[in-house]
Amino acid sequence: MTIRTILVDDESLAIQGLQLRLQAHEDVEIIETCTNGREAIRAIKTHKPDLVFLDIQMPGFDGFSVVQGMMEVEPPLFIFVTAYSDHAIRAFEAQAVDYLMKPVEEGRLADALDRVRQRLSEKRQVQEAEKLREVLAEVAPQAMSDFVADDDAPASNRFEKLINIKDRGQIFRVDVDSIERIDAAGDYMCIYTADNSLILRETMKDLEKRLDPRNFQRVHRSTIVNLSQVRQVKPHTNGECFLVLESGAQVKVSRSYRDVVARFVH
Repeated sequence: MTIRTILVDDESLAIQGLQLRLQAHEDVEIIETCTNGREAIRAIKTHKPDLVFLDIQMPGFDGFSVVQGMMEVEPPLFIFVTAYSDHAIRAFEAQAVDYLMKPVEEGRLADALDRVRQRLSEKRQVQEAEKLREVLAEVAPQAMSDFVADDDAPASNRFEKLINIKDRGQIFRVDVDSIERIDAAGDYMCIYTADNSLILRETMKDLEKRLDPRNFQRVHRSTIVNLSQVRQVKPHTNGECFLVLESGAQVKVSRSYRDVVARFVH
């Protein structure tokens, strides 16, 4: 898999430095370099790259203007590269894959490219599945209906692996597997990990769609638990019980969600 890439920066030395660091990644093909936002928009629409490394502060159109200019077409993945840390929140709100500080560290660059590869792989799997649907619909309608039925089953690669959480003016990138439990308070979610608690502004209904139901289950009207963190089930009165988690925290399971407990006791 080749990652067709465009570099955008008004400083030639910054582009040269990034080119040198990207040489270590054989699957990255630099197809164009641009020195301003207008050039970048034209190049992206012409070449349709997979990935764009994008400086933020440039004369004329800045990096965020470039992203906005992609609203009419299918946008590539963006990695912002900048000397200023105060744009990080806007970068993640713009759905950037990552936000790298100049001078770019090789380790951070490698991590960012790993995330790019994962997203591109998932995107191409979806595209291949769609092509297969089209062929089946034409030559084997019955097989198509079977395919759709199978495709409705949960699949781990459809769900989030990392969640960006804006809390107290900072962006935290939380590994979903590290989440112990989630408590709801209106349109806010309190995300608990082993060593932290963060506030996410999102409804429980929307957050549930992003989490793999084979690992995350609601055990109360306002609580979701990571099932892999459960270490003990303690019966309680009136058909209720408590789940004891890895950290020692205890979560009450209401009677409406007793089926969740069944997978631990059978």
